[in-house]
Amino acid sequence: MTDHRPGLRERTRRAVRQDITEAAQRLFVEHGYEQTTMDDVAEAAGLSRRSLFRYFPTKEDLIVGKFELLAETMVELLRERPLAEPAWTSLRRIFDLLVPYVDAPGKHEVAEPMQRIVFSTPALLASYLEKLHRMAAGVETVLRERAETRGAPYEPGDPAPPAIAGAAFSCLLAAQHAWLAGGAGEDGATFAGCLDRAMAALAPAGTA
Repeated sequence: MTDHRPGLRERTRRAVRQDITEAAQRLFVEHGYEQTTMDDVAEAAGLSRRSLFRYFPTKEDLIVGKFELLAETMVELLRERPLAEPAWTSLRRIFDLLVPYVDAPGKHEVAEPMQRIVFSTPALLASYLEKLHRMAAGVETVLRERAETRGAPYEPGDPAPPAIAGAAFSCLLAAQHAWLAGGAGEDGATFAGCLDRAMAALAPAGTA
């Protein structure tokens, strides 16, 4: 089996991107998205402006760019799930990657305002939805790989893999909206719980 794990250089790049993203988010929450400049982010991250732009070409990328990294990690996790596991179950499990960013102690204070910034800023929302579309496409590829490995490959034009992947990411989006509408955890509801409820609503079709 091909080893899809990232090398040391790639892991280092991801770690730097994560540090920059966290610094940017703190500034966006404290001062507002529009009021924060790339120079502010570079200073907070301890980087030169040129170095910052090598990792994130635009301020928009500082918010939605992280989903490229998450997409890569999700694909890696999906490849590692047991082949006998139902696809819908595997997809719910890879979404656990997102849960600590929201439900972990101390994360709520950043996750809620950042999600509201995305949903209330048209350009960011459009970019975010485009990222989710790409993530779903990556998941679809792995679903096809897994089916082929099991000896029951999908036909090239079979709509099942994109339908399953697309439905899963629709559930993710629905869970995010539900979490925000429910007070973003203030009433005890968790993002993980919202994910469970959203995906359970489609579980019979997804696991068929």
